[in-house]
Amino acid sequence: MFKRICWFSSIIILLMAAAASASAQTYTLRWADEFDGVAGSAPDQSKWSYDVGGNGWGNNELETYTRRTDNAFLDGNGHLIIKVIKETFTGTDGIRRDYTSARLLTKGKFTQRYGRFEARLRLPFGQGIWPAFWMLGDNIDAVGWPTSGEIDIMENIGREPAIVHGTLHGPGYSGGAGPSGLYTLPAGQAFADDFHTFAIEWEPQAIRFYVDGNLYQTKTPADAAGKTWVFDHPFFILLNVAVGGGFPGNPDQTTTFPQTMMVDYVRIYADNRYAPKINNVQSVKKNLVVSGDNFDASATILLNGDAQKTLRDDVAAGMLVGKKVAKRIESGQTVRIQVVNGDGQTTDEVTYTKP
Repeated sequence: MFKRICWFSSIIILLMAAAASASAQTYTLRWADEFDGVAGSAPDQSKWSYDVGGNGWGNNELETYTRRTDNAFLDGNGHLIIKVIKETFTGTDGIRRDYTSARLLTKGKFTQRYGRFEARLRLPFGQGIWPAFWMLGDNIDAVGWPTSGEIDIMENIGREPAIVHGTLHGPGYSGGAGPSGLYTLPAGQAFADDFHTFAIEWEPQAIRFYVDGNLYQTKTPADAAGKTWVFDHPFFILLNVAVGGGFPGNPDQTTTFPQTMMVDYVRIYADNRYAPKINNVQSVKKNLVVSGDNFDASATILLNGDAQKTLRDDVAAGMLVGKKVAKRIESGQTVRIQVVNGDGQTTDEVTYTKP
């Protein structure tokens, strides 16, 4: 019953947020994890993988991330628990640390370009505790960070129990130079006291940040200050709690352990305005030319469900070329054509009969 009430509350928040957007839009739930499962079990491995190790993660962090159910587990009541434990631990990388935690991500399992990304969380607290709900560009292995882009939907440093930050990072505007804003709860409240909903609405020329349905900042290409706006390709999702580092500082004698971040759900909605769409299919000599809208840099033509060699030289103009695909279709034959983007969003199927 509680989960059902939360679901309805989320829909209300979503509708409120949509009304606050600059233009009307329609969202479709595309991916979600409600974290239903047996108490003590691991998160759904079809949806989540783990970053592991204690190498500081570029921020001088003090924890070792593990894939143990000591650090990431379901509580049996519809929640994911990410638990920070103060313990001496040597990870598989051979690094010895005094804290363990978990960092979950959907890399290689789920990505999306544009839409609404939302999680309902109850945060940990205390000096040196650093929970985050964030995203990285799926091209990070090819181009590196920050060229891949990073969207921090929610970060909190534990010594500021009523404040969360939303930040973008890209080439020339990363780290402390990343365009950022903050949201503060009304006096006397703390994010550790109850669940709160954190979300972004992402479209080509804007990223809007929300807490509990309240829009508190909007970032646009102008915020890149003349540098490249890299928020135009699929991103994957991360959830973690770090310990220490340059942003929150290190734990001190006031910090208590263990600390936990409770995740009620993560829900990702596609923005139907930017879904790929086929407008026309034609044969041009040996090739099949597919034109349409919202194809991305990894868009691939499907012939009867099978991926084809696809040339994308004119993808910005909405044109894809299936190399030598038309050659394999007989005159008068009817085939099924689709296009799938790099984040897995796929057009409706159209039929094409070769003249």
